[in-house]
Amino acid sequence: MAYKVSGLSKADFVDLFVMTDDALAQINAKRVRATGPGFPCRISLQDAKLGDTLILLHHVSHDVATPYRSAYAIYVNETAADTSPYIDTTPPVFVGRPIALRGFTGEGMLHAASLALPGEADIKIRALLADPDIAYIHAHNAAHGCYSARIDRYDD
Repeated sequence: MAYKVSGLSKADFVDLFVMTDDALAQINAKRVRATGPGFPCRISLQDAKLGDTLILLHHVSHDVATPYRSAYAIYVNETAADTSPYIDTTPPVFVGRPIALRGFTGEGMLHAASLALPGEADIKIRALLADPDIAYIHAHNAAHGCYSARIDRYDD
């Protein structure tokens, strides 16, 4: 079962990067600098480098009309470029982190979930996608709960 892992589009966030800190505060967002590991960008699906500027914002990651609508804080890196989906491989942002995988039906209802410890994401993704009732998966950082990426079946 082939799959693709997709990041968010930079176009959805580009206006934030030119806003003042006061303007960001008005929308409950904040400009931050990466001070070490732990600043995963949802556009590039890579951790920010030391000193990179990111925007920390509230993001609706699962915008569905079900009880499973979901939103939480995410980082987007000012220097990130749109990334091609990762095909049949997991992105760098999954490395070294436990990842919560939530498998949803086409109607946006949670159907199954799995916890992937570091190094287990690929096999856990494949196991979830083997269930024909799962239309897509959302990956979240297990410890902090923030949205990481979307995973879909990939037909070449």
